[in-house]
Amino acid sequence: MTKSIVCLQPLTSQQQERIKAAAPGYTFTQGDAKNPDLQLLAEAEIVIGWAKGISDTLLRHESSLRWVQSWSAGIEKLPLDRLKQQGILLTSGSGVHAEPISAVIFGFILLFTRNLHTAVRNQQNRIWKSDGSESELFGKTAVIAGTGAIGSETARIAKAFRMKTIGVSRSGKPVADFDQIYTTDRLSEAVSQGDFIINTLPITDETKHLFNATSFSAFKEGSYYINIGRGATTDTEALIDALNRGQLRGAGLDVFETEPLPQDHPLWSMEQVIITPHSAGITDQYADRIVNIFTENVKSYLSSGTPSLNLVDYDRQY
Repeated sequence: MTKSIVCLQPLTSQQQERIKAAAPGYTFTQGDAKNPDLQLLAEAEIVIGWAKGISDTLLRHESSLRWVQSWSAGIEKLPLDRLKQQGILLTSGSGVHAEPISAVIFGFILLFTRNLHTAVRNQQNRIWKSDGSESELFGKTAVIAGTGAIGSETARIAKAFRMKTIGVSRSGKPVADFDQIYTTDRLSEAVSQGDFIINTLPITDETKHLFNATSFSAFKEGSYYINIGRGATTDTEALIDALNRGQLRGAGLDVFETEPLPQDHPLWSMEQVIITPHSAGITDQYADRIVNIFTENVKSYLSSGTPSLNLVDYDRQY
């Protein structure tokens, strides 16, 4: 077997040297996702990232490929069925987003709590005005759907604001910084207690439209909804209806069922909605964090044949 690592995302020379040092005996090649070298990929044992048009080369029966390190936390765009069928190990980029995304979550929360979103609009029109509805986070409850890296970091920060934290997860297992954890089948019970309901979930068969008319009707009246997970976890029409009815006071949205969000979409004109263009996870430290995950995984891969961090369970789709 050719001991070859190909990375399809740009890395600095320092980042490349870190990978080479972690994988003695392997050749490392910097590839290009926009113009992938199929001949080079055909010999690769390990690939970092993915690209259009490479599946047939990498997933042919006699392929050398043994392990793919996804460049992102979400893996729904990869050919999961074919990877599983070929027995290819897949590790995600889970964990790289915790710091930047939790900052965006609290950006949304603080904008809403202190009415800073309306203050910015008033400034643009030279209007000196406050309606007196500003509030604070002390004593408020954050319900966080998804208790992984992003959810856990969000809960940790919420505790600094002296908020109550409720988590929702598939397992319902206790996690640090959460006062209480509900299983997903008790979502309505959990969200009914929240002042801020924060969706950090990946998209799977189980989470598609998990936030729908039924779950929105269980929200506390006047609460806020924040989605930085995946757009398809939310029924957009049900969300708009909950906003129009006043069930929700506002929503902070980074992800959408259709991206880019169409210019004529009604969400654009709703003043109680803050929109960011699926940018919550962007950070200048992204590549460093992926390399951290990969080099740690290389150690366990070389010693045991299996990466130790973020190994994807194909049946669970994460």
